[in-house]
Amino acid sequence: MTNVLVLKSSLNQTNGNSNKLINSYIAKLTAQHTVSLAERDLAAQPLSHLSEQEMAAWMTEPAKRSDEQQALAALSDNIVAEVMQADHIVIGVPMYNFGIPSVLKAWIDRVARAGITFKYTDTGPVGLLEGKSVTILAARGGQYQGTEFDTQSRYLEHFFNFIGITDINFVYAEGLAMGAEAANQAFDAADKKIVELIEQAAD
Repeated sequence: MTNVLVLKSSLNQTNGNSNKLINSYIAKLTAQHTVSLAERDLAAQPLSHLSEQEMAAWMTEPAKRSDEQQALAALSDNIVAEVMQADHIVIGVPMYNFGIPSVLKAWIDRVARAGITFKYTDTGPVGLLEGKSVTILAARGGQYQGTEFDTQSRYLEHFFNFIGITDINFVYAEGLAMGAEAANQAFDAADKKIVELIEQAAD
């Protein structure tokens, strides 16, 4: 059985376009595969921004941590454990002001742990989470894919590569704020791409 971690990050909750893409993806995936799903809604239960105190807790040996440090370290430890258990990660990502939602950045900051999800070597950093895959479901009001304004895709690709995940697929639904016809066409194209990816996974 494949373990799938689903991450939502839309501030618009059930009305969020990236969440609609997630619902479509999961419905199609579970229709063809037996999977174990774990979900974290980063917008409904947002993580705080990373603090000096939390980083200090990571750097302190577990046996020497105060109760407060134990609680701070446990937040990241639990998030990392979810990632490590997952075979596949599905992330719904709206574009806010050319970047990712801050709640998703807060999650990324908890995943990037030296000595746990990556390590430093004499020849540079090495990711430690090989063998996993990621699908990014990107929902955007305008058209940005393939342009200099799409810093979002490159950032996410770089991050997951950094922690050892190189099997990354993007599904784009763009032009969603450019009229009903454009939005319908974008969702149709995204659904076709989702079907294609799921069928490829079955091969």
